[in-house]
Amino acid sequence: MSDLDLFETDRLVLSGWRADQVDDLVALHGNPNVSRYLSVTGAPWTRAQAEKAVAHWIELFEEHQFGKLRVRRKSDGVLVGRAGFGIYPPTGEPEIGYALYEEFHGAGYAKEAAAGLRDWFFANDKGEHFIGMADVRNAPSLAVLGKIGMEKTHVDVDHLGITCQFHILRRPVHA
Repeated sequence: MSDLDLFETDRLVLSGWRADQVDDLVALHGNPNVSRYLSVTGAPWTRAQAEKAVAHWIELFEEHQFGKLRVRRKSDGVLVGRAGFGIYPPTGEPEIGYALYEEFHGAGYAKEAAAGLRDWFFANDKGEHFIGMADVRNAPSLAVLGKIGMEKTHVDVDHLGITCQFHILRRPVHA
């Protein structure tokens, strides 16, 4: 593992971003099939949006070992997408999120990354709970939130104007 690697799962390595990796995010969020649930318009991200996101994620990683992380396949180092925690602006709560390159949809990587993030979050005392949300039309993303044990809370319009199903996962209580 490198200095930017945060943790590994069975098949994946999650690590921080570098400024010279913006092209990877442009390729990911520049795909309309990946970006369609990430904004009200569903428009692919511009390079400026990707640069801003990567800069923010680098800052979060450096300050808190937090942020959206690069997700690479352990077997060959191929980048499959991004996953991690952000801070939900209206409430300041940790928020889990993920997006994969289209060719890796359906391979179980999103669930594996999200489960690894869940376990890492609680093992490293990052908080008592985190939230997650997905566009109500994004059935695969909603399924991942459920598969990692998150509970549905409510449907509402998020801070970006997207109608989302919100979820929460609280720290497990051990007897």
